[in-house]
Amino acid sequence: MTGNEALEVVLVPVLSDNYAFLIRDAETDEVAVVDPGEAAPVERALTERGWRPDWILLTHHHHDHIAGVETIAKAYGAKIAGAAADSARLPALDASLVAGEDWNFGAQLVEVIDTPGHTIGHIALYFPKGKALFAGDTLFSLGCGRLREGTALQMWSSLSKLMALPPETRVFCGHEYTLSNARFAVTVDPENAALKDRVAEVEAQRAANEPTIPTTLGREMATNPFLRAEEPSVKAATGLPDADGATTFAEIRRR
Repeated sequence: MTGNEALEVVLVPVLSDNYAFLIRDAETDEVAVVDPGEAAPVERALTERGWRPDWILLTHHHHDHIAGVETIAKAYGAKIAGAAADSARLPALDASLVAGEDWNFGAQLVEVIDTPGHTIGHIALYFPKGKALFAGDTLFSLGCGRLREGTALQMWSSLSKLMALPPETRVFCGHEYTLSNARFAVTVDPENAALKDRVAEVEAQRAANEPTIPTTLGREMATNPFLRAEEPSVKAATGLPDADGATTFAEIRRR
Protein backbone atom coordinates (compact mmCIF):
# COMPACT_ATOMS: atom_id res chain seq x y z
CA MET A 1 0.00 0.00 0.00
CA THR A 2 1.23 3.47 -0.82
CA GLY A 3 -0.34 6.84 -0.47
CA ASN A 4 -0.31 10.42 0.57
CA GLU A 5 -2.95 12.18 2.60
CA ALA A 6 -5.23 12.63 -0.41
CA LEU A 7 -5.05 9.36 -2.37
CA GLU A 8 -4.39 5.85 -1.10
CA VAL A 9 -3.16 3.32 -3.67
CA VAL A 10 -2.99 -0.46 -3.27
CA LEU A 11 -0.97 -2.56 -5.72
CA VAL A 12 -2.68 -5.81 -6.73
CA PRO A 13 -0.51 -8.29 -8.64
CA VAL A 14 -2.56 -10.04 -11.34
CA LEU A 15 -1.77 -12.57 -14.07
CA SER A 16 1.96 -13.25 -14.44
CA ASP A 17 3.48 -9.77 -14.19
CA ASN A 18 0.65 -7.22 -14.34
CA TYR A 19 -0.50 -4.78 -11.70
CA ALA A 20 -4.03 -3.62 -11.11
CA PHE A 21 -4.57 -0.87 -8.55
CA LEU A 22 -7.15 -0.01 -5.93
CA ILE A 23 -7.41 3.68 -5.21
CA ARG A 24 -9.35 5.47 -2.47
CA ASP A 25 -10.02 9.17 -2.22
CA ALA A 26 -9.42 10.05 1.44
CA GLU A 27 -11.94 12.89 1.52
CA THR A 28 -14.97 11.03 0.12
CA ASP A 29 -13.99 7.35 0.58
CA GLU A 30 -14.78 6.82 -3.11
CA VAL A 31 -12.97 3.73 -4.44
CA ALA A 32 -11.86 2.75 -7.92
CA VAL A 33 -10.05 -0.15 -9.56
CA VAL A 34 -7.52 0.67 -12.27
CA ASP A 35 -6.87 -1.78 -15.14
CA PRO A 36 -8.17 -5.04 -13.64
CA GLY A 37 -6.63 -7.68 -15.88
CA GLU A 38 -7.97 -10.40 -13.58
CA ALA A 39 -10.96 -10.27 -11.25
CA ALA A 40 -10.20 -12.69 -8.40
CA PRO A 41 -7.08 -11.03 -6.91
CA VAL A 42 -8.78 -7.64 -7.11
CA GLU A 43 -11.88 -8.94 -5.35
CA ARG A 44 -9.73 -10.47 -2.60
CA ALA A 45 -7.91 -7.18 -2.07
CA LEU A 46 -11.22 -5.31 -1.90
CA THR A 47 -12.65 -7.80 0.60
CA GLU A 48 -9.56 -7.57 2.82
CA ARG A 49 -10.15 -3.82 3.14
CA GLY A 50 -13.93 -3.84 3.19
CA TRP A 51 -13.97 -1.62 0.10
CA ARG A 52 -16.54 -1.52 -2.71
CA PRO A 53 -15.46 0.08 -5.97
CA ASP A 54 -17.52 2.91 -7.37
CA TRP A 55 -15.51 3.03 -10.59
CA ILE A 56 -13.29 0.93 -12.84
CA LEU A 57 -10.74 3.10 -14.67
CA LEU A 58 -9.07 1.88 -17.87
CA THR A 59 -5.94 3.11 -19.63
CA HIS A 60 -6.25 0.98 -22.78
CA HIS A 61 -8.03 -1.96 -24.33
CA HIS A 62 -5.53 -4.82 -24.06
CA HIS A 63 -6.94 -8.00 -22.54
CA ASP A 64 -4.44 -8.08 -19.67
CA HIS A 65 -5.84 -4.73 -18.48
CA ILE A 66 -9.57 -5.31 -18.93
CA ALA A 67 -10.27 -9.04 -18.53
CA GLY A 68 -11.65 -8.61 -15.01
CA VAL A 69 -13.85 -5.61 -15.77
CA GLU A 70 -17.14 -7.39 -16.45
CA THR A 71 -16.94 -9.59 -13.35
CA ILE A 72 -16.05 -6.71 -11.03
CA ALA A 73 -18.63 -4.35 -12.51
CA LYS A 74 -21.36 -6.94 -12.09
CA ALA A 75 -20.34 -7.93 -8.56
CA TYR A 76 -20.18 -4.38 -7.18
CA GLY A 77 -22.27 -2.30 -9.54
CA ALA A 78 -19.16 -0.30 -10.42
CA LYS A 79 -19.25 2.12 -13.32
CA ILE A 80 -16.61 2.04 -16.04
CA ALA A 81 -14.52 4.95 -17.33
CA GLY A 82 -12.14 4.85 -20.27
CA ALA A 83 -11.01 6.70 -23.36
CA ALA A 84 -13.81 8.03 -25.53
CA ALA A 85 -11.53 7.70 -28.55
CA ASP A 86 -11.11 3.96 -27.95
CA SER A 87 -14.63 3.14 -26.76
CA ALA A 88 -15.19 0.63 -29.57
CA ARG A 89 -12.49 -1.62 -28.10
CA LEU A 90 -13.32 -1.14 -24.41
CA PRO A 91 -16.16 -2.52 -22.29
CA ALA A 92 -19.27 -0.34 -22.40
CA LEU A 93 -18.35 2.97 -20.76
CA ASP A 94 -20.37 4.91 -18.22
CA ALA A 95 -17.92 7.80 -18.48
CA SER A 96 -16.12 8.53 -21.75
CA LEU A 97 -12.88 10.31 -20.92
CA VAL A 98 -11.66 12.86 -23.44
CA ALA A 99 -7.92 13.46 -23.64
CA GLY A 100 -7.02 16.98 -22.68
CA GLU A 101 -10.06 17.38 -20.46
CA ASP A 102 -10.38 16.90 -16.71
CA TRP A 103 -12.59 14.41 -14.89
CA ASN A 104 -13.48 14.06 -11.22
CA PHE A 105 -13.02 11.09 -8.93
CA GLY A 106 -14.29 11.84 -5.44
CA ALA A 107 -12.58 15.06 -4.42
CA GLN A 108 -9.78 14.43 -6.91
CA LEU A 109 -9.35 16.22 -10.19
CA VAL A 110 -8.10 13.77 -12.82
CA GLU A 111 -6.20 14.98 -15.86
CA VAL A 112 -6.77 12.73 -18.88
CA ILE A 113 -3.59 12.63 -20.97
CA ASP A 114 -3.50 11.29 -24.53
CA THR A 115 -0.55 8.89 -24.71
CA PRO A 116 -0.60 7.00 -28.04
CA GLY A 117 2.27 4.70 -28.92
CA HIS A 118 1.64 1.37 -27.23
CA THR A 119 -1.91 1.62 -28.57
CA ILE A 120 -3.47 4.46 -30.50
CA GLY A 121 -6.24 5.04 -27.93
CA HIS A 122 -4.05 4.84 -24.82
CA ILE A 123 -4.57 7.38 -22.04
CA ALA A 124 -2.76 8.10 -18.78
CA LEU A 125 -4.58 9.36 -15.69
CA TYR A 126 -2.89 11.99 -13.54
CA PHE A 127 -4.16 12.91 -10.06
CA PRO A 128 -2.44 16.21 -9.13
CA LYS A 129 -3.82 16.30 -5.58
CA GLY A 130 -2.81 12.69 -4.99
CA LYS A 131 0.52 13.14 -6.80
CA ALA A 132 -0.15 9.94 -8.74
CA LEU A 133 0.08 8.94 -12.39
CA PHE A 134 -1.49 5.76 -13.73
CA ALA A 135 0.57 5.25 -16.85
CA GLY A 136 -0.75 1.92 -18.10
CA ASP A 137 1.74 0.56 -20.62
CA THR A 138 3.12 3.91 -21.79
CA LEU A 139 5.78 4.48 -19.14
CA PHE A 140 7.37 1.68 -17.16
CA SER A 141 9.91 1.77 -14.37
CA LEU A 142 13.18 2.06 -16.34
CA GLY A 143 11.34 1.40 -19.60
CA CYS A 144 8.42 2.21 -21.86
CA GLY A 145 5.78 0.26 -23.73
CA ARG A 146 6.29 -1.57 -26.99
CA LEU A 147 4.98 0.16 -30.09
CA ARG A 148 2.07 -2.17 -30.76
CA GLU A 149 0.09 0.31 -32.85
CA GLY A 150 1.76 3.72 -32.78
CA THR A 151 5.06 5.13 -33.97
CA ALA A 152 8.25 6.02 -32.13
CA LEU A 153 7.49 9.70 -32.70
CA GLN A 154 4.06 9.29 -31.12
CA MET A 155 5.52 7.51 -28.11
CA TRP A 156 8.23 10.12 -27.67
CA SER A 157 5.55 12.80 -27.75
CA SER A 158 3.51 10.88 -25.17
CA LEU A 159 6.47 10.44 -22.85
CA SER A 160 7.34 14.11 -23.23
CA LYS A 161 3.87 15.00 -21.91
CA LEU A 162 4.49 12.83 -18.86
CA MET A 163 7.95 14.31 -18.31
CA ALA A 164 6.30 17.72 -17.93
CA LEU A 165 4.55 16.56 -14.73
CA PRO A 166 6.07 17.33 -11.31
CA PRO A 167 9.11 15.15 -10.47
CA GLU A 168 7.57 13.99 -7.18
CA THR A 169 4.69 12.36 -9.07
CA ARG A 170 4.28 8.70 -8.11
CA VAL A 171 4.23 6.52 -11.22
CA PHE A 172 2.04 3.41 -11.20
CA CYS A 173 2.58 1.33 -14.32
CA GLY A 174 0.95 -1.80 -15.62
CA HIS A 175 3.74 -4.38 -15.36
CA GLU A 176 6.61 -5.55 -13.16
CA TYR A 177 9.27 -5.26 -15.86
CA THR A 178 11.84 -3.25 -13.92
CA LEU A 179 14.57 -5.88 -13.57
CA SER A 180 14.70 -6.75 -17.27
CA ASN A 181 14.40 -3.05 -18.11
CA ALA A 182 17.32 -2.29 -15.79
CA ARG A 183 19.55 -4.81 -17.52
CA PHE A 184 18.81 -3.18 -20.85
CA ALA A 185 19.14 0.36 -19.51
CA VAL A 186 22.78 -0.07 -18.52
CA THR A 187 23.64 -1.02 -22.11
CA VAL A 188 22.33 2.35 -23.29
CA ASP A 189 23.44 4.59 -20.41
CA PRO A 190 26.51 2.79 -19.02
CA GLU A 191 28.14 5.77 -17.28
CA ASN A 192 25.04 6.82 -15.32
CA ALA A 193 25.94 6.45 -11.62
CA ALA A 194 22.34 6.93 -10.51
CA LEU A 195 21.28 4.12 -12.82
CA LYS A 196 23.96 1.78 -11.47
CA ASP A 197 22.71 2.41 -7.94
CA ARG A 198 19.16 1.83 -9.02
CA VAL A 199 19.99 -1.46 -10.73
CA ALA A 200 21.46 -2.75 -7.47
CA GLU A 201 18.36 -1.64 -5.60
CA VAL A 202 16.03 -3.30 -8.11
CA GLU A 203 17.99 -6.55 -8.00
CA ALA A 204 17.64 -6.61 -4.21
CA GLN A 205 13.92 -5.82 -4.36
CA ARG A 206 13.18 -8.57 -6.85
CA ALA A 207 15.36 -11.09 -4.99
CA ALA A 208 13.14 -10.39 -1.98
CA ASN A 209 10.04 -10.65 -4.17
CA GLU A 210 9.18 -7.02 -3.48
CA PRO A 211 7.49 -4.77 -6.04
CA THR A 212 9.52 -2.02 -7.69
CA ILE A 213 6.37 0.03 -8.21
CA PRO A 214 5.66 2.85 -7.61
CA THR A 215 8.59 4.78 -8.91
CA THR A 216 8.64 8.56 -9.22
CA LEU A 217 8.89 10.68 -12.30
CA GLY A 218 12.04 12.31 -10.97
CA ARG A 219 13.76 8.95 -10.55
CA GLU A 220 12.71 7.92 -14.02
CA MET A 221 14.03 11.10 -15.59
CA ALA A 222 17.38 10.48 -13.89
CA THR A 223 17.70 6.79 -14.78
CA ASN A 224 15.25 5.68 -17.51
CA PRO A 225 17.07 5.79 -20.87
CA PHE A 226 13.81 6.25 -22.78
CA LEU A 227 13.29 9.55 -20.94
CA ARG A 228 16.94 10.55 -21.34
CA ALA A 229 17.06 10.47 -25.13
CA GLU A 230 18.08 14.14 -25.24
CA GLU A 231 21.03 13.62 -22.89
CA PRO A 232 24.41 13.91 -24.70
CA SER A 233 25.75 10.81 -22.95
CA VAL A 234 22.81 8.71 -24.16
CA LYS A 235 23.09 10.07 -27.68
CA ALA A 236 26.80 9.23 -27.70
CA ALA A 237 26.19 5.73 -26.36
CA THR A 238 23.68 5.06 -29.14
CA GLY A 239 26.01 6.41 -31.81
CA LEU A 240 23.79 9.42 -32.51
CA PRO A 241 25.64 12.39 -30.99
CA ASP A 242 23.93 14.97 -33.20
CA ALA A 243 20.42 13.50 -33.31
CA ASP A 244 17.33 15.02 -31.74
CA GLY A 245 15.54 13.34 -28.85
CA ALA A 246 12.90 11.69 -31.03
CA THR A 247 15.51 10.07 -33.27
CA THR A 248 17.56 8.85 -30.33
CA PHE A 249 14.43 7.51 -28.65
CA ALA A 250 13.52 5.60 -31.80
CA GLU A 251 16.93 3.95 -31.83
CA ILE A 252 16.70 3.00 -28.13
CA ARG A 253 13.21 1.55 -28.72
CA ARG A 254 14.46 -0.36 -31.79
CA ARG A 255 17.17 -1.95 -29.64
